[in-house]
Formats: sequence, structure tokens, C-alpha cells
Amino acid sequence: MRIRDLGVIDDAVVELAPGFTAVTGETGAGKTMVVTSLGLLLGGRADPGLVRNGSERAVVEGRLQLPPGSPVAARAVEAGAELDDGALLISRTVSAEGRSRAHVGGRSVPVGLLAELGEDLVAVHGQTDQQRLLRPARQRGALDRYAGEAVAEPLARYREVYRRLREVSSTLEELTTRARERAQEADLLRFGLDEVAAAEPVAGEDESLSAEAERLGHADALSSAATLSHAALAGDPADPEALDAGTLLAQSRRALDAVRHHDERLAALADRLNEVGYLLADVAGDLAGYADDLDADPVRLAAVEERRSVLAQLLRKYGGPENSLAEVIAWADSGSARLSELDGDDERIDELGARETALRGELAELAAEVSAARQAAAGRFAAAVSAELAELAMPHARVTFAISQVDDLSGIEIEGRTVAYGPHGVDEVEVLLAPHPGAQPRPIAKGASGGELSRVMLAVEVVFAGADPVPTYLFDEVDAGVGGKAAVEIGRRLAKLAESAQVVVVTHLPQVAAFADRHLVVEKTNDGTVTRSGVKVLTDEERVRELSRMLAGLEDSELGRAHAEELLAAARAPRHR
Repeated sequence: MRIRDLGVIDDAVVELAPGFTAVTGETGAGKTMVVTSLGLLLGGRADPGLVRNGSERAVVEGRLQLPPGSPVAARAVEAGAELDDGALLISRTVSAEGRSRAHVGGRSVPVGLLAELGEDLVAVHGQTDQQRLLRPARQRGALDRYAGEAVAEPLARYREVYRRLREVSSTLEELTTRARERAQEADLLRFGLDEVAAAEPVAGEDESLSAEAERLGHADALSSAATLSHAALAGDPADPEALDAGTLLAQSRRALDAVRHHDERLAALADRLNEVGYLLADVAGDLAGYADDLDADPVRLAAVEERRSVLAQLLRKYGGPENSLAEVIAWADSGSARLSELDGDDERIDELGARETALRGELAELAAEVSAARQAAAGRFAAAVSAELAELAMPHARVTFAISQVDDLSGIEIEGRTVAYGPHGVDEVEVLLAPHPGAQPRPIAKGASGGELSRVMLAVEVVFAGADPVPTYLFDEVDAGVGGKAAVEIGRRLAKLAESAQVVVVTHLPQVAAFADRHLVVEKTNDGTVTRSGVKVLTDEERVRELSRMLAGLEDSELGRAHAEELLAAARAPRHR
């Protein structure tokens, strides 16, 4: 992590490593700025007062190595970030005017994304910070992981039943809340289907009726035209002297027949006249038949027009883009299927209601099983944390779990109570602390003083080690208000926690720093104009000198050096008693 122009730090690089890293330094050197810098990288509040005097902005940059398949990496990539060989680069800039900017993987992002990523990256425990494990939801999740399969197996079955119940309840709610709409839709469909069924339309019927109406409406004119045309072709019985086409054609044919044997070309024309004669006779006959068949029938015309009116109403109401009876018939088919579906909803509501009741009963049984497993795990957890606190100068502190349920008339019934439920079960889980005999257990955020809270959280993290999968822990002043044997035990437990995670501790106690795998010191120099701080990785010899300074206030005190070497030797001894 690189820090520039933040507080007393001008430009410093903090090199962290796996295991336990201790950060020490004289008061005012800038140790707290290390914690503050990490807080900024994790989306903490940007205070313009943190910007170094005379600088326009403070910048904190961090490089985080992420394991394969990390959800943090997936979320960052989703936000447009790019990984650098499995590492994620994060930066935060705070201007002296109060503006703040964040970048993840080379992409500008909202500061809220840093906080979202930080939830699963680093657990910060300071005297004033509100941490992940202070939130009941995190405490429940950590307890479940601590309990292992005893909770995981029934909780997995619970979540599957919960998912099915949600689906059934959602469908049931939709059906019941839309009952009036469905009833109205069904009534409209029945009316329309009855109307179509009563008319019994046939595809193409409207077109044939239109043609028939046109013919019946002009029957007199059609009959007169056919009669006149027939008379012109075949003669008029009322006027035998009138010339007609048939008589003229016969004369023309006889004239040619008399001389056709003299010229083949003329003979061909005579043959064609014979063909015309046959056609003329056919047309004349058809015209006579048409005139005889055509009858002006007002009754039939009225019936046709009435039928056309009925079909026109169907087309207007149920016809499609082509305005055809085929579309009306298709609408009736689909409407009939939809009506059957709507009519079946009542039966479906009854069926879904029965299924919902059965699922709620099954869910209640699984919720009770999960709760019982949590209660058992909570007892073991409380005993383990209380034992840890006894070694951390809090011998009378007692930690318990408050596992409760919230009454809710719309919930599920467990042991005669109807309680609220969710995807994690029915339990409200919270860690309580009674710091001394006679004290009422209170949530750990309220039951511990600033100095005690870090030790309580250390004890909790040690017990939860491996169960709460956060890769890095940062403790600021975890040793406040303690010393001697208790300080040694704090160092021992931090080293134990570092066996399963990366641990960074800002401390002023040599007993704690001695247990670190890597020791960083924050050094301050003053050239009369600006204050610079650097963060240095100590060698073994430098480490002895720093511990001596912390013990005796003198780096070269023989007694202090001897004590420092003794501390280091004790810390390097086997850590488990």
C-alpha cells in the first residue's frame, strides 16, 4: 500500500506479508494513518482534514492479491476492472476541498463499490470503528459457519423449501389478487364465444354472401340485359323480321361454303366461321338459361343482408388485421382455451393453497432443526470466547448468543408461536457481552468499552478463525489498557489467528509486537520545513532495537535489549500450550 500526503505521511510504502505483521512507532509518527489509509481503500468516509498541509490531495493506492475464484474478483470484473496477474489495484484520492474519487482495476468506480468489496476483503477492528461482526446478520452467518454441517445441512434443505414456498405463494397471490380481473375476462370471453357460436360463421362465407347480395339487388337489370343480348344473338320471337347475329353469321358461312373448294385460305376462314357459330349458339343458350334462372327474390335478399350484418359485427369485434372470418374462428378457438384456463384457476387456487400449507409445515420443521443446531453451536462458541477473554485480562467477562424470533401473524408456526421467517431461517442472532459479574448482557458494540472491544473482537475472531472467510484482519490498539501477561496472551492469539489469515496490528506493546512474523516501524524525521514519515521493514537486529525502545524508551539500553531478545525467543517458542 502506498500513502501520499495523508496526515503526517508525505510518501510511504507499507509492505504487508502473509502471517502476522506488527506496526509500531513513536506517538505521532503516523501509525494510525496506516489504519486510516486502509479504511479509505475500503470505502471509508473521506475527511478533507486528512490531507497533508500544503498538498492539494491525498492518495492511497493498494495492491491486493486475490485467490482464484474470489467473489471479490468477480464483482470487480463485473464493474469493469482488470486484474493484474490475479492482483487487484485499488486507489482512493481525497482532495483538500473534500472531493473523493475511487479507482478499481484501472476503472473509475463509485466509492460505494470499495465498501462493498471491503466487506469480504478486510476486517478492521479499531476502538471507534463499527465492524462486520458487530452486525447481527454477520454474526448469524459466522455462527452458521462455526457450527459446520450441523447447521449447513438442514439450512440447505430449508432454503430449497423456502424457494419453493416463495414460488407457490407468489403464484397464489397473483391468482387471488387478480380474481376480479380474471372473472371479468372470463365473462367477456363467454359473451364473445356465445356470440360466435350462435352465428356459426364459415370461412369465406362473407365473400360469397356479398356476391349474392350484389346479384339479387340488380336482378331486373341483369335479366333485361341477358334477354336483349340473347335476342341480338339468336333473334327476337316478338320481331321475326329483325336481323340477329346468328342469321348474319349463317349467311356469311353459306357464302364462303359455296366457293371454299377453290382456295385453301378461304376454306380456313370458313372453318373459323363454323367455330364462331358453335360458340355463338352456346352463349345464346347460356344467356337464355341465365335469364330463366334469374329471379328477383326480395325475401332472399333480405335474409342475405341480415346474415351479412351479423357477420360484419363479428368481424368488427373479433376479426384481425385481414378482417376475415378465418380470424374470427381462430379467435374463438384461442378464447375457448383461455376460458378453460380461467375456469380452472379456482381449482388451481385450492391446489396451490393446499401445497402452500404443506410447504409451510415442512419449512417450520426445518427452521426448528436449524434453530436447535444454532443453539448448540452458540453454547460452544460462548464458552470458547469466554475462555479466550479470561486470558486477555477480562477474566469475568461472559459472552452469550441471543437467538430469538420475531412474532409475525403471516409467518410460520413453531412451538405454538407464529414467527417471521426468511432465507436464513427464523432466528435473529446477536452476540452479547457481560463484561463483569452482575452486568446485564448487552450487544458487544454497547457492552464493551473502546479498549475492551478490540480484545472482545480478537477473541471472537480467534474462535471464528477459519469459519469467517475474510483473508485479512487489521487491529488498531487491540492492546489498549493491558500489559504484562495479558499483553503476551494478546500477542499469542494474534499469532494463532495469523495461522489462517493475514493479520496486521498497530500496537505500542512490545509483548504483542514480538509475536509478529514481520515488523514494520513508522519513523518520523523533521527537516524544519515539512514532516516526513517512512514505513520501514525491520531486520532482526533492528527489531531488537525497536522492542528495546518500546520496553525501556532507549534503543541501546543493555537491559532493554536483553529483555527484547527474551521476548522474541519466547514468542518463537511453540505457540500452543
